[in-house]
Amino acid sequence: MINTTGFYTLFKKELLRFWKVAFQTVAAPVLTALLYQLIFSHVLSNHVEAYPGVSYAAFLIPGLAMMSMAQNAFANGSSSLIQSKVTGNIVFILLPPLTGFEFTAAYLLAAVCRGLLVGAGVLVVTAAFGLPWPAHPLWAFAFGALGCGVLGALGIIAGIWAEKFDQLAAFQNFIIMPLTFLSGVFYSISSLPPLWRAVSHVNPVFYMIDGFRFGFFGQADVSPWLSFAVVGVSFLVLSGIALRLIDRGYKLRH
Repeated sequence: MINTTGFYTLFKKELLRFWKVAFQTVAAPVLTALLYQLIFSHVLSNHVEAYPGVSYAAFLIPGLAMMSMAQNAFANGSSSLIQSKVTGNIVFILLPPLTGFEFTAAYLLAAVCRGLLVGAGVLVVTAAFGLPWPAHPLWAFAFGALGCGVLGALGIIAGIWAEKFDQLAAFQNFIIMPLTFLSGVFYSISSLPPLWRAVSHVNPVFYMIDGFRFGFFGQADVSPWLSFAVVGVSFLVLSGIALRLIDRGYKLRH
């Protein structure tokens, strides 16, 4: 039987943890995305057309929103776990009778909520640059939620693995940042040379952004079904790894 009270309590604790500092965890990434939008759309609007009939300013918005969602979903679980481990209060989270599934689901769902909240904020403040009403809103929501789930699961894994803040920072700087910035946020991969286009095709974050864009414009660099399959499999694999680590108590109970 699922411990719904324990799950809800841990989920609520994770929600309140980032909401109490919303200026840092929600408003700051929204402002950063707005600055990217202002600068890149001003500099490149007259030089780049990614999709026929779609301005560069409008093309940029879903990419920035998805990038912000992914980075903040990752930050939520990873920062919470590393802080609990460093300060020693992880014991108060491990003591209650929660299964690994309930533990993982609470952290994962909170990460998805933070990612979606940040993404909604980015879409609202940048909508004036020409963002159209989504051509396929269900696709947009599915890729937004699944993308946050993938990076949320990766954040849990990083938070469990890291023993110091600098290890977590290395994870963010050398894995998360390259994956997100080299995923087609600022350009269409059809404009890349064949070598870099091939490299982009092995980056799962590219499929999140491409699928999310398809939800708004009905156009994409690859089939949305292929993107959905890659993102869905990535979510299942990373969630399974996170669940396995928590079940074993890897670097949590020892």
